[in-house]
Amino acid sequence: MDKNYVYSIVIPVLNEEKVLNELYKRLTKVMTDIGESYEIIFINDGSTDNSLKIMKQLQTHDKRIKIIDFSRNFGHQIAITAGIDFTSGDAVITIDADLQDPPEVIPDLIKKWKEGYEVIYGIREKRKGENFFKKISTLIFYRLINKMTMINMPPDSGDFRLIDKKVVNNLKNIRENNRYVRGLTYWIGFKQIGVPYERDKRFAGKSKYPIKKLFKLAYDAIFSFSNFPLKIATYFGFIVSFLSFLYLIYALIIKLFTNSVIHGWTSLMISILFLGGVQLICLGIIGEYIARINDEVKKRPLYIIKEIIDEDK
Repeated sequence: MDKNYVYSIVIPVLNEEKVLNELYKRLTKVMTDIGESYEIIFINDGSTDNSLKIMKQLQTHDKRIKIIDFSRNFGHQIAITAGIDFTSGDAVITIDADLQDPPEVIPDLIKKWKEGYEVIYGIREKRKGENFFKKISTLIFYRLINKMTMINMPPDSGDFRLIDKKVVNNLKNIRENNRYVRGLTYWIGFKQIGVPYERDKRFAGKSKYPIKKLFKLAYDAIFSFSNFPLKIATYFGFIVSFLSFLYLIYALIIKLFTNSVIHGWTSLMISILFLGGVQLICLGIIGEYIARINDEVKKRPLYIIKEIIDEDK
C-alpha cells in the first residue's frame, strides 16, 4: 500500500524498571523495519520504582514517546483505556511491558490489518514460564466465560492486539467503570481474526497479575457481560421451593396416614441454615449488580492524570 499509516502503541506500565529499556530497544527495531510512522504511549499506572524516570529518559531521545502519568494505580484495564483515549493513529496496538508478548509479532498483526481485518488479536499457542495452576485456570476461564456470557471470546487470547481506528472510536464511547477491555473489543464486533504466537516468559521482574487479580478480572468479565449469576439465584430459588414442597407433602402424608411424628430439631436447623445460605448467596449476587449500578451513576472519571508528558505539546 502507498499510504504511510500511523500506528499508536499503547503500553501500560507498573513497576517495570528492569524491562523498559529492552522493550524500547526491541519495539523500535520492529517498527523501524516496518518503515511507517508510529507513536509510543506509556501509561504509568502508579509505579513506585524508577519506571517513570526511565520512560522520561527514553523520551528525551525519542519524541514519538508520550507518557501518561496516573495520580495513583487505577489498574491494568483502566491503563489500557487511558492509552487508547490518547491515541491518534490509524491503528492501535496494545501490548504489555513485560515482553511476554513479543514485539516481533507486530508485523503479523499489521499484515492482517492491511488485508482488511479490523481487530487482530494474538492467540497464545504456547505459554513459557507459567506454572500449571495458571495454565489450567486460564484454560477453564475462557471456556467458562464463553458458556456464561453473550460474547464469544477466542480461547488463549489476551490484550495483545491491533485494533482499527473505527473500533477505537467506538471503544472511546464506552465509559463503564468495571472494565474488561478485551471483552468490550469482542462485543463491539467488526471483522476479527487471531494470529498465533508463542508467549515468552517474563523478561524480568514479577507478574502484575497474581491469582487475586486474575480472579478479579474473571469476576468483572462475568458480571459485565452476563446475567448468568442472577439466573443461578433464580434456579436456586426454584429448586429450594420445589424441595420444600416435596417435604411438605411428605410431612402431610406422615401426619395423616401414620401414627408417626416427624422429629425435627436437627432437620429443622439444617433446613433453616440451608435456606439462609441460599438467601445470602442470592442477596450477594443481587448486591454485586446493584453495586455496579451505583458505580455507574456516580459518573466518576475512569482515571485521574497527574501529568501528560508530550514533547509535541
